[in-house]
Amino acid sequence: LKSQINPHFLFNMLNNVYVLIKKGRNEAAEVLFKLEDLLRYQLNDSSQEKIQLNSDIHFMNDFLNLEKIRRDHFQFTMEQEGDIDSIWIQPLLFIPFVENAVKHSFDSEHPSSVHLSFKVEENRLEFRCENTMPAVAVSNKVGGIGLANIQRRLGLLYPDRYELKQIENENRYMVTLCITL
Repeated sequence: LKSQINPHFLFNMLNNVYVLIKKGRNEAAEVLFKLEDLLRYQLNDSSQEKIQLNSDIHFMNDFLNLEKIRRDHFQFTMEQEGDIDSIWIQPLLFIPFVENAVKHSFDSEHPSSVHLSFKVEENRLEFRCENTMPAVAVSNKVGGIGLANIQRRLGLLYPDRYELKQIENENRYMVTLCITL
């Protein structure tokens, strides 16, 4: 049930690097370096049973930086509160929410953004992912199993120890996941 990098993302990033190289842009090396880190984490580090939360946060930061290069008018912010360094979690727990936030905030004409926050308080971790909604509504495709897979994975990893909330309005979509550690 672990998330995997969308091949479409990888092909787009490689195409972006190609375009940057053709234009003689210095960002091409930076993109390749970040992409290498992202793939290394995905293939190696994420195979461990548990990883430090700050490693997962670093992975999401790299992912969002690459999306920022790939998409016009895209911004993101990330907040951390509490003793993040002492928390160990299952790898790739939050990336499905982040991927969905990027995907569903996309608006080629207007600015879009994603905001992530991680808060550790006593034996509780709160993750919040909030994204803008496109100015022009995009029709939702039926048949996605992402949320069902996420809930199934959370149920296996944290039975009766997690709470998942979703709030949506015309401008924003927010997911809050609270886990008792």
